[in-house]
Amino acid sequence: MHAITNEVIVNAQKKWADGLVAIGQAFKNGKDYKALASALISELYGYQMDDGIVLFKPTKAAEVPFRASFESALSYFVGGNDDFKEDQRFALTPWKKIDFHNHNTYFHHDMAVVMGYYMFTSAANDSVRVEYTFGYVLDEHGQLKIILHHSSLPFVHNA
Repeated sequence: MHAITNEVIVNAQKKWADGLVAIGQAFKNGKDYKALASALISELYGYQMDDGIVLFKPTKAAEVPFRASFESALSYFVGGNDDFKEDQRFALTPWKKIDFHNHNTYFHHDMAVVMGYYMFTSAANDSVRVEYTFGYVLDEHGQLKIILHHSSLPFVHNA
C-alpha cells in the first residue's frame, strides 16, 4: 500500500516545476511544447481519475476562472483554445526555475492538502511570488495526482 508523504509531495512538486520549465524551453527551441504540456497534465493532474473532477483555479484567469477539464487546463498552460481567449500561455514564458516553499501540509487518510508559495524566475531573472494550495490523492496505481490547484498573486495593501 502506498502512502502520501512529504517526500512524495516534494517529488511531485519538483516534477511540476521541472515540467513547466521544460515546456517553456521546448517553445523557445521550436519543439513540441504542447505535447510536453499534455503529458505533464496527464501525469500530474487527476482529470482521468474516478469522476474526473479537478478543482483548478489558475492565477491569471478571470473570464473562465475555473478549469474543470483537461482541455481548459492545457489552454491555460499553452494557449491555442478559442474557448479560453484570455489565456496568456503561462508555461511558455519561459521560466528558468520554479521553487516551492511549503507552509504546511494537512494529511487526511488518502489525501493531502499543501499550502505555501512558489517563486517563478524568468530567463531574464525577474521573479514573481505566487501563493498556492494543492490537494493530492493517489490514483489506483499509487501515483500522486493533483485534484485541487488554486493559485493567486499576494494581496497588496494600499494604505
